[in-house]
Amino acid sequence: MFEHVKRDWLSNIRGDVLAGIVVALALIPEAIAFSIIAGVDPKVGLYASFCIAVIIAFVGGRPGMISAATGAMALLMVTLVKDHGLEYLLAATLLTGVLQIIAGFLRLGELMRFVSRSVVTGFVNALAILIFMAQLPELTNVTWHVYAMTAAGLGIIYLFPYLPIIGKAIPSPLVCIVTLTVVTMVIGIDIRTVGDMGELPDTLPIFLWPDVPLTMETLTIIFPYAAGLAVVGLLESMMTATIVDDLTDTSSDRNKECKGQGMANIGAGLLGGMAGCAMIGQSIINVKSGGRGRLSTFVAGAFLLVMVVFLDEWLRQIPMAALVAVMIMVSIGTFSWSSIRDLRKHPLSTNIVMIATVIVVVATHNLALGVLVGVLLATLFFANKIGHFMAVKSHYSAADKVRTYEVVGQVFFASAEQFIAAFDFKEAVNTVVIDLTQAHFWDITAVSSLDKMVIKFRREGATVKVIGMNEATETVVDKFGVHNDPAQVDKLLGGH
Repeated sequence: MFEHVKRDWLSNIRGDVLAGIVVALALIPEAIAFSIIAGVDPKVGLYASFCIAVIIAFVGGRPGMISAATGAMALLMVTLVKDHGLEYLLAATLLTGVLQIIAGFLRLGELMRFVSRSVVTGFVNALAILIFMAQLPELTNVTWHVYAMTAAGLGIIYLFPYLPIIGKAIPSPLVCIVTLTVVTMVIGIDIRTVGDMGELPDTLPIFLWPDVPLTMETLTIIFPYAAGLAVVGLLESMMTATIVDDLTDTSSDRNKECKGQGMANIGAGLLGGMAGCAMIGQSIINVKSGGRGRLSTFVAGAFLLVMVVFLDEWLRQIPMAALVAVMIMVSIGTFSWSSIRDLRKHPLSTNIVMIATVIVVVATHNLALGVLVGVLLATLFFANKIGHFMAVKSHYSAADKVRTYEVVGQVFFASAEQFIAAFDFKEAVNTVVIDLTQAHFWDITAVSSLDKMVIKFRREGATVKVIGMNEATETVVDKFGVHNDPAQVDKLLGGH
């Protein structure tokens, strides 16, 4: 137990603390912006980010991953807040947490293994594009000072690590934020700052039970929103965990992460915050800044609260150009540039899945919808590909008038039509032998095709023998096959 705690909390103290501070600074404008998107007071997003980050540090399944209020979740709250108000949003946040905990116990985190690498790549690329696009309002209709500060920030971020000793000791995004803030305050440059984003809270969050009637009508209102929030939150969290796994060469417990996200959202709802989930951009900032353990996530949440409540006068002075530079660095680092080079050597189907995922996510700003489209396309391409790995060979014994068919490969809904087309039902034979030694039947469509084939041969007067079924195939054929049931045969032939 102590070794586990030491590894997750104490193995990288300096790196985790510094990375957590950088993440906390990057969380502030995003939490405020997401609150504005959802139509609530900025403190709702800030309290949520603090609460979710601190709780997930203890109960999450992926050390070093940052969870807080996110844009993808905020978009789903707009209608609920507009029609019913903040109290119903808090109630929906609590229900979201409960649904996510249930998903964890049902081990739904394992469903991530059905998400192909091309979908993950498309998701990451789309997110990088969205992160960059989100910075454009801060770079349009502004003075040249903003462009100069942003360029200077990017220069610090990418060049500071080359300095001997100190370059590796302090995260360059933190140096960027501090340096540009000092320059702005000393010179007195009139540019947009964090203080211009909205009013910051000046008190600690308090326990707040949603003031809604506990009735079926309330449940009817909040359940659709809570279900959507739960799905999107878990999907983005699982995708983020996969990416952080790759960046750190470590593994995560996805089902534990589902439960952890649920607990964090319940905590956020009870402290007046909105629902959130894992954040790819901030998680990458954390990893790139040296954060690896749970301490980095805890520091990000705790330092965020300390800053907005006790250091708000200093916090307001941070130029948005500095945070824009950090987020542009995140978008550049997030985008999978190798995926562009790989377009020429990857299969066309893989490229289509990746590009379709990017297009849908960027067009709709809905990460869940983009992943859904990508998974469906990947499934269709896979089914089509596997469906072609099925062949039927045959040989004829003239002496006994016996035709033997040897089926090789996978028989399921995508290859069932090809399976039936391989047989000659008009050939004059006494016996037909179907050898399934090298075949596997997967579903009821495959079993139905076997039924039709056997019945057609019998209708032509041939005796049919099916041999060589493996245990799995025999089980599904015995359970769903009807070619030995006269009553069912009549129904099948009758088409009803």
